[in-house]
Amino acid sequence: MNENYLGQTVKVKMDRPLGTKHPKHGFIYEVNYGYIPNTVSGDGEELDAYVLGEHNPLEEFKGEVIAIIHRTNDDDDKLVVAAKGKNYTDEQIRALTEFQEQWFESVIIRK
Repeated sequence: MNENYLGQTVKVKMDRPLGTKHPKHGFIYEVNYGYIPNTVSGDGEELDAYVLGEHNPLEEFKGEVIAIIHRTNDDDDKLVVAAKGKNYTDEQIRALTEFQEQWFESVIIRK
């Protein structure tokens, strides 16, 4: 698990900006989604991140990790990143990431 990222400022590189379609599964990304360069997640890929509160497609975003979606039936945790000082409830995080997280069981981890 990647709890050491909680509260940290990170740079997210978007590989699936807001409004793009998933290459295999066809759903639309309702938030900007990307990865933290030079990291490794449980699935062997770079650590993924949802960027909340930005309503235009982005290439990069620098923000604070406010939560981690820890998938209990998959090896691929997701960071939840927002502008410094912005916060979201667990319910808001679930609603904003449901478009992809609906297929997984998870818990939301906070500081």
